[in-house]
Amino acid sequence: MSSIPSCKIIIAMDSFKGCLSSSEAGQAVMEEIRENFPGIEVACIPVSDGGDGMLDVLMQATGGKYITFNVHDPLMHLHTARYGLSPDGRTAFIEMAIASGINLVPPAQRNPMLTSTYGTGELIRDALKRGCRDFIIGLGGSATNDAGLGMLQALGFRFLNSQKEVLGTRPGEAMNGMLMGEVASVDTSCVCPELWQARFLLACDVQAPFHGLQGAAYVFAPQKGADENIVKALDRNLEHIASVIRQETGKDIAKLPGAGAAGGMGGAMIAFLDATIKPGAKVMLNALRFKERIAEANLVITGEGKSDRQTLMGKIPSGILEEAIRQGIPTLLLSGSIEDVDELNRAGFLGVFSTTPYPMPLAQAMMPHTAQDNIRKTTRQIIRILLYDLLSARDKHHCPLLTEST
Repeated sequence: MSSIPSCKIIIAMDSFKGCLSSSEAGQAVMEEIRENFPGIEVACIPVSDGGDGMLDVLMQATGGKYITFNVHDPLMHLHTARYGLSPDGRTAFIEMAIASGINLVPPAQRNPMLTSTYGTGELIRDALKRGCRDFIIGLGGSATNDAGLGMLQALGFRFLNSQKEVLGTRPGEAMNGMLMGEVASVDTSCVCPELWQARFLLACDVQAPFHGLQGAAYVFAPQKGADENIVKALDRNLEHIASVIRQETGKDIAKLPGAGAAGGMGGAMIAFLDATIKPGAKVMLNALRFKERIAEANLVITGEGKSDRQTLMGKIPSGILEEAIRQGIPTLLLSGSIEDVDELNRAGFLGVFSTTPYPMPLAQAMMPHTAQDNIRKTTRQIIRILLYDLLSARDKHHCPLLTEST
């Protein structure tokens, strides 16, 4: 058999949402290459854009440990949640959806007027007490539209109405989308002292401002159970709390890109905690040292459940492509379904491939075992083409690797 030319492939697949995790999708590609083309060097880097799966990706990459305990979910029921600690114990990795996510609320009970980010604040408070002073927080997947007031409440902030009464203190209640409209002032005298020494980096792909037609309520609240009347009420409350925040902090977050993330929690953290907000893909790739880990690779393979022009708007495959282009490494996009192929090619992807064979129904394609099998079959064909191109003209016609049924 002809020898396989030296080749190093880096696999960095995002999750196939509702189907496969980043690790599972990447493993399917890697296993196919290793089993059928053993001469190729291959490495898998699980990735995330700061949403679902962010915590597990960071923990796998850093070798940190999980901290698990009971916190309050968006409707203030206790449930088990977790966050991650870096090996040196100085950095906390928090995926807010684990404490305040929409998947924690049954569809019939979803109402962003009533949901709270209090549980996310409990995760932050626990990490502060353990000595963490650096935080990386993913803002995706929330069930909330409380401008992060519940989170701040759990950290010791007190929100007062015009009669100087403290809001959100009744049993089973915390600051939520409805109560934020009653806030007249903020008391910080009981805030955890450790909080003022902490630094927060927010991973977020949302560019929405705090309020308005493109803001947190109008764009995202319908996905969280809000009808038209609730959306309008939430937007009024967000506009109101933005004025209170400006009064209390001197910061105007109303039109700040990203302030509307997680129902306004991004804006509150910027205003009260001096948080920095960055695109989730960049935060994650930096945390994973992606630049260094793909050095000297001959090919990068990335992908996600569905790729289209929105992929180029800051999603993880776009971030991966950007770094690969910077290093002159060709990049393939391998996703469950593909749209806008020409735009993806013009952006720099050498090739884009759908793993779902026509006419397979979507429900069947999203079954985990089927999705993995489809990924493996597509990978096999891609690598055969790659090797055909790399082998010498003499070897191409006599290479058993390319003539046997692999």
